[in-house]
Amino acid sequence: MPLVQADRLTRIGAALLRAAGATEQEASAVAAGCVSANLAGHDSHGVIAIPTYIDRIRVGHIVPGAEWKIVQESPTTTVIDGHWGFGFHVNAKAMQLTIEKAKIANVAACTVFRQSHVGRLAAYPLMAMREGMIGIATADSGRSPKHVAPFGGREARLGTNPISIAVPSDLEAPFYLDMATSAVAAGKIQLAAARGEQIPTGWIVDSEGRQTTDPRQFRKGGALLPLGGTEGYKGSGLAAMVEVLCGLLTGLGFGVEPSGRHNDGCFMAVFNVAAFRPLNEFKREVAEFGRYLKATPPSEGSPGVFYPGEVEYLREQQRKVSGIEVESATWDKLRALADEYKLAAEFDPA
Repeated sequence: MPLVQADRLTRIGAALLRAAGATEQEASAVAAGCVSANLAGHDSHGVIAIPTYIDRIRVGHIVPGAEWKIVQESPTTTVIDGHWGFGFHVNAKAMQLTIEKAKIANVAACTVFRQSHVGRLAAYPLMAMREGMIGIATADSGRSPKHVAPFGGREARLGTNPISIAVPSDLEAPFYLDMATSAVAAGKIQLAAARGEQIPTGWIVDSEGRQTTDPRQFRKGGALLPLGGTEGYKGSGLAAMVEVLCGLLTGLGFGVEPSGRHNDGCFMAVFNVAAFRPLNEFKREVAEFGRYLKATPPSEGSPGVFYPGEVEYLREQQRKVSGIEVESATWDKLRALADEYKLAAEFDPA
C-alpha cells in the first residue's frame, strides 16, 4: 500500500472533486475533511470515500453548489436545509452559525437535513472546542439504506448513528469522544474488504443472522451489530435516540426511502463554558482529570490508559511525518478517476 503525505493526498482529492463538479470551497472542505480522518486513523472516513462521493454526484444524489438555506430560526436555534449539498461544507457552516449564536446566548442548537455524508463527526464539535465551548453532534443517514440490526434482530433497521462530544482543556491532545453506536463504522467493513482482511467476531452477522469474520458477507445481505456485544441493547438504545434527534426531529423520518439517496440528518448543540464557570479554571481541571485517568496502573497486556481523543492525536502526529497508508484498491480507484478526468499529473509528487 502506498504511503502518501497528507498535503499531496488533499491536493489529489480536491482536484478530483473539482473535476466532478464541486466548487473550490466544497472540494477543499471535503478533501481536507477526508484526509483529516485519515490522519486521525479513521481511514473508513478518509479518501476511501471520495470515489463514492463522485459516484453520488454523477447520479444526482449530491448537488455541487447547492443552496444553503435557513428555514426556521430563533436566537438559540436553527433549522437548516442543505438542498443535497456536500455534508462537509453544509454541516461546518451550520456548526459555525451555532457557535456564533452560543457566543451571544450561551447555549445554541441546530438541526440539518438534506445533505450528503458529513464525514468524521468529530470535526464539528472540535470547532466549538477551539472556541472555548463544549460541542455535541449526532448524525444519522436519514432514510437511506440501513446497516445496523437492532439488538436481537438480524435485519438492518438503524444507521451507525454516531455521537461526538468535544471539551476544551489545557491538555496537549484535544479531549473528545467520537463513536458509532454500532460495534464498528460501516466504512471499516469496506476497508477490511478492500484490504482482503478478516474482521473480529462481533462486528457483523451474515444474511442468516450468524456472526462472521468475513467482511464480504456484509454486502451480501448481512448487517452490523450494535455496540455492546452481549449487552448490545445499550448501543441499540443509543442508536434509537440518535435516530429520534437526527431523523425525526429534522423531519427526515425513519425506515428506507426506495431511491437509496444518502441523506445525513444532524443535531448539534454548543454550550459556552464561561456561562457556567471561568473557562481557564475549567480547562485546567479537565486537563487534571485527563492526567488522573492516565495515572492508573495498566491492566495486564495493556499499554495503559488514554483519555478520549489522545490516541487519534498521537496517530495524527505520527502520520503527519510518515505519511498516510492508502490501501491499493482505493489508490487504484483514485488513479482511474484521475485518468478519466485527465488529471494524472496530480499523482506526481509535488
